[in-house]
Amino acid sequence: MKKALLVVCGVLVCSACGAPSLRYKNEVNSLAAQGKFERAANLVESKRKSAYGKRDTLLYELDRASLLHDAGQYPQSDILFADAQQRITDSYTKSISASASRLVMNDLTTPYYAADYETALTFFYRAMNFLQQNDVMSAGVEARKAVFFLDHLRGDKKKGYNDDPFVQYMASLIFESTGDLSDARIARQNALNAYQKRGWTVPQFSVPKNANDYGEVIVVHSLGQVPLKRSQTIQLTWNRILAFANSPAEDGGSVSPEVQNAITAGIMGSAVTVAYPVLEPQMYHIAFSTLQIAGQQYPMQPMSNISELVSQDLEEKLPGIWFRLATRAVLRRVAAVQARHAIDKKEGDNSWGWLAEMVIDVFGAAVAKADTRQWFTLPAEVYMARVFVTPGTQDIALLLKDRNGNIIGTHTFEKIQVPRGGRIFLHYRSAY
Repeated sequence: MKKALLVVCGVLVCSACGAPSLRYKNEVNSLAAQGKFERAANLVESKRKSAYGKRDTLLYELDRASLLHDAGQYPQSDILFADAQQRITDSYTKSISASASRLVMNDLTTPYYAADYETALTFFYRAMNFLQQNDVMSAGVEARKAVFFLDHLRGDKKKGYNDDPFVQYMASLIFESTGDLSDARIARQNALNAYQKRGWTVPQFSVPKNANDYGEVIVVHSLGQVPLKRSQTIQLTWNRILAFANSPAEDGGSVSPEVQNAITAGIMGSAVTVAYPVLEPQMYHIAFSTLQIAGQQYPMQPMSNISELVSQDLEEKLPGIWFRLATRAVLRRVAAVQARHAIDKKEGDNSWGWLAEMVIDVFGAAVAKADTRQWFTLPAEVYMARVFVTPGTQDIALLLKDRNGNIIGTHTFEKIQVPRGGRIFLHYRSAY
């Protein structure tokens, strides 16, 4: 009898796999907010086994790669992003087979699968890594991969996140730099369409007629920190749980035979404890910035609201999350009642059966934990400026401003060589 109880508890504990904790995420974000991106990346490395493990190698690579990029370690960042992209490609063939364990056990039992917006952003980061190393042609490869991915996404999804205006716009700029003008026009139009569809402000940048007499400076400013997922525990009545279990999941799933049998048998208790993911907004003081070159100031325009993409992704996934939570709760309750009946019959003593049922219910509530995995080292927003200036050596300053327009910091790109008739790409990340 004791052995049986230990086995049941072991199964429940194993089903409650871990994820990077909120405390750990806040610790990494605190270092990033201080501009200590290399130390933050080193912290991620030190927690590779304890916070991620082998199952979430992709998530580890994404978190660390973006921090290394922000630290200016572009080759090291790109190695991780390249491997992450390969893992994302490989994961598409495995996600279907993993769905069964997600339904019966826990979402955390499966490897981390990147959200579509996260996949799109890997192309942006790799392209910027190459551009910071003056490798425009390799950046062009990433731009081509990005538009290919987004083209297929638009074909597969008719609603929700099915395109990325910022990534498309960046691809158009890179295509212009590589001389692929036809591809640049297509990507630019896709970007404008996506901005209008999403309801974001369409960026307006002016290009002078004699642009070849100048040099173009493109500055990308990534700011803030995306909302963090945390686990929210709630106790629901069984009629509420059964309503969720009867609601179709995002993948077209429907109520399982086990749920129907449990309803028919009338073996439900009074309530059940479940855990689901919620978003916790992160405060940051720098709200926007202004570019200053040779004493003249230029506005930075909003290009992407990644925090909104995070929220939209969770909103799209919640019906499926609740469906799986409800189904698992019912299956756990069925197991508890079946264990009680089996032990009662074997032991001839109702007390052991009730104990087994109680143990399963208590452990089920204790290990209830939501899947809070995410690429959490991303910025909350992205701004951009495109400015045509006199060729030569320039000091280019970002005036960092709060929501009231007060300058609360400055970052200067010193002695930047601006080529005549060419362009340079600069990227800065503020997280405070």
